Parts: sequence; C-alpha cells; structure tokens
Amino acid sequence: MEGSAVTTSAVTTRTLETTIVRDEIAPAFGPWSAVVEAGDVLTIVDLYGNQAVDTLLYGAHDHSLRYSAAATVTAQLNLFLTTGTVLRSDDSTPLMTIVEDEVGNHDTVGGACSKESNTLRYGHHTQHQHACVENFLIEGSKWGLGKRDLAPNINFFMNVPVDADGTLGIVDGLSAPGKKLSLRAEIDTLVLVSNCPQINNPCNGFDPTAVQMIVTRESAGA
Repeated sequence: MEGSAVTTSAVTTRTLETTIVRDEIAPAFGPWSAVVEAGDVLTIVDLYGNQAVDTLLYGAHDHSLRYSAAATVTAQLNLFLTTGTVLRSDDSTPLMTIVEDEVGNHDTVGGACSKESNTLRYGHHTQHQHACVENFLIEGSKWGLGKRDLAPNINFFMNVPVDADGTLGIVDGLSAPGKKLSLRAEIDTLVLVSNCPQINNPCNGFDPTAVQMIVTRESAGA
C-alpha cells in the first residue's frame, strides 16, 4: 500500500505595529500645527477637561483644499461631529475622518473668537486679550497662510447646543480630563490649531488649559 504525502503550509501572520510620530503639547492659550500624512492618526487629548480646541484643516500640498463646515454638515446630515464624521473640503474631498471619540459631540458652527468679537460681546476692556484668530494667523504664517485663507473652523470639545428656532449658545463642555478623539488623515493634511484662549465664556471653563497632540502611524510588523 502506497503511503500518502501530507503537505502542510505555514501560515504567516503579520501584526500591525504602531509608531508614535509626534507627541507634543499645545500650550494653554497657544497655537499648534503639523502635517499629518495620509493614513496617520491624530489624537487630541483634553488633558484637564473642558478645553475648546479650534481647528482648521488644509490639503498639505494644496492649501486651496480647506475644511468646509457646509460640505461636512450637508454630507452627513448632522450639525455635530462625532465618530464616523468625514471632514470635507468645499469640493467634498475627504480630509480627515473621526475614527474614535470619547465625548460624542463637537461644534462646527460656533466659529473662532477674535479681538473684534470679544469687544462686541464682552466689552472694550477685552480688546487686549489674545484670541483664536490671532493664533491662527501667527501659526498659519509658518505655512504661507494669511487672513484670506481662514475659514469657519471646527471647535473640538466645545458644546454649542442649537435650539429649534436656530438660537445657539456656548455652554459648559461635555468633556472631562483625559477624554480624547482621534482623526485619520485621508490625504496629507495640514492641521492648524488654536488652543482656545477665551476666558469670557464657559467654552474653556473660564480657565484655558493645555492639550496633548499625538500622531501615530501603523505599519506591518514581522
């Protein structure tokens, strides 16, 4: 009786290894920026809780591609941002996708504070106070961006409820110390942040604090 040969094949499995590309602190009151390469994930950690993180997105190689609140809200049929939201440019190009969110609700209509809006809302005694628009202009200048390049921004961790009649308010945040959200870059994306310095309303709990910015990259291991 002839023997039969049994052939076995080795199954090779590969695991994904996560590498930290950046691990930086955006200081209280200050700006931050970086290019997040396609496929990389940016995680924003609200270290102390209730800190609004004003954010603008641009195509890293074409700054005319920029975050559009209108395109993003229209595509998802939801005014607020959370897990699964695709952040889009004016022509609906996906820039980044929210892949994890421990808060569940982020604002895209409240805009950024400025010296002008501060004086209008809170009085001329606030004119000297630093604001998000100034942060955007200072940090954006490093990338060749100017005032004409600013667009309506995202306010991560900021709670802006909208009533049925369209009235909106700025109220205490829903975040807490250590809460985070993660965004995957769909194309090489320039992320421009103002770690909001506002002290005249509760968007930062009247006490702006630092946040952590972590960029990670996955690659196939052995």
